[in-house]
Parts: sequence; structure tokens; C-alpha cells
Amino acid sequence: MADPAKTRKHAERIRELVASLVREIKDPRLGMVTITDARITGDLREATVFYTVLGDVAEQASTAAALESAKGMLRTRVGHALSLRHSPSLAFVLDNVLDTVKEIDDLLEQARHRDEEVQRLAAGKEYAGEADPYKSDEDEDAESVGAAEDKG
Repeated sequence: MADPAKTRKHAERIRELVASLVREIKDPRLGMVTITDARITGDLREATVFYTVLGDVAEQASTAAALESAKGMLRTRVGHALSLRHSPSLAFVLDNVLDTVKEIDDLLEQARHRDEEVQRLAAGKEYAGEADPYKSDEDEDAESVGAAEDKG
């Protein structure tokens, strides 16, 4: 098992290497791809490379096929650059970060609309009981002492 700092350093280096090597791939199926992250196992044998593709589902599928086709060349070049005993195997995973961002933005917009609706309904309303229902015992003691003094 490798040192976690060493593992992170290798993962970052793999991300940089794959990002630069992807530009050299001459496959026409390869779309506008961006390498977003890379992770490597503790034994430095398997690396997962995350990527995004600009385009529709067909572009994503063709880019995935192009990356799968170039996997051997990329693995060889990454292995030589890292100077490890074993070249890590590469697995490419589509990073749906843009879809997740859109989903979160939509949820935040829904929450904002609900808050506005609650504010609209609450405008001009009064409390059903006292304005501060969370009175402390000290407040009640002070009121009872004040009421007793007024009687006496």
C-alpha cells in the first residue's frame, strides 16, 4: 500500500498526462473532451479517469468508444512517464458534473420559490399565542415577582 500523499500525487500526474495525451489521439470519434479528475488505487495498479464531453448523448458515446480504443496507447505512455514497476490500468468514467450542477440549481430555484410563497402567506399575520413562546424560567420568575410587588 502506497503513501496517501504519493497516491494523490500520482493521480494528479495521471490526470495531467491523460489530458495532454488526449490531444494527440487522431480518432475522429473523439469529441470535445475535458479530463476532470483521476483516482488511483493504493497499490498504484488501477486508475480511474473522469472526463466530460461537450455535446449530446451521441457525442458522449462516440467519445467513450474513442477513449476505450486509445486506452492501450494511453496506458503505455502514462506508465513510461510515471516510471512505476507496473503501468496502471486505465478506466474512463463519464463525469456528469454538468448534469448534477443543473439539478442542484433547479432544486435551489424550487426552494427559493417555496420560501417566497411562505413569506407571501406570512405577511400581515400574527402569532396565535404570545409573540415569544419560548420564555425562559427567569422571565416567568421576574413577572411573578413584579406582579406580587404590585399587589403588596
